[in-house]
Amino acid sequence: MKLTKYTHACIRLEKDGRVLVLDPGNFSESEEALRGAESVLVTHEHADHIDVPVVVQALEENTDLAVYAPAGVAAQLQEKLDGAGARIHSVNPGSHFEAAGFTVRSFGGQHALIHPQIPVVANIGYLIDDNVYHPGDSFVVPDGISVSTLLVPLHAPWSKSAEVVDFVIGVRAPRAFQIHDGLLNDNGLKIVEGHVQRIGAKYGTQYSHLSPRESVEV
Repeated sequence: MKLTKYTHACIRLEKDGRVLVLDPGNFSESEEALRGAESVLVTHEHADHIDVPVVVQALEENTDLAVYAPAGVAAQLQEKLDGAGARIHSVNPGSHFEAAGFTVRSFGGQHALIHPQIPVVANIGYLIDDNVYHPGDSFVVPDGISVSTLLVPLHAPWSKSAEVVDFVIGVRAPRAFQIHDGLLNDNGLKIVEGHVQRIGAKYGTQYSHLSPRESVEV
């Protein structure tokens, strides 16, 4: 499949002329990513992972578009779209379904802790075609499977570099690319990616950087 990285956490996957988009948030080129999409997977409700007005507009303009998301996100979209309820699906951890011709398995359940005074929200990680794993805002390692392509949240208010590296070590995917890098400047990006690349390689993971709009076959 063809994987295209957009700014921050948004990923577009294409296979056999069909398109699946993950986390079209407000830090990303979401309108561009959603063009021609058949399905959207949303990991959680934060705006950097779902730009609600843009997704609502896409659902209105494309009556074949379907969205899969945690229950709270699904309910929010259903309230804004009369008659689109059948195309908006609630996802729980441990489910298995098909979206835009891709097989999808879900993992996790909650967002990583930011601070005890900040409520924890639902977060779903998605494994697509037993290949690409997008964890959303979590370091949940999928159980019982092997991941071929890992999308690594490089930086967030809820993480530190040691946890990022340990996540890569824990999953041990043959290849990895970055997501959730929208808050890093070039200096910070260089430091964190250097740790991930160097230490990940010791455990069999080849880490590569993707620029916004850059594509790779996986």
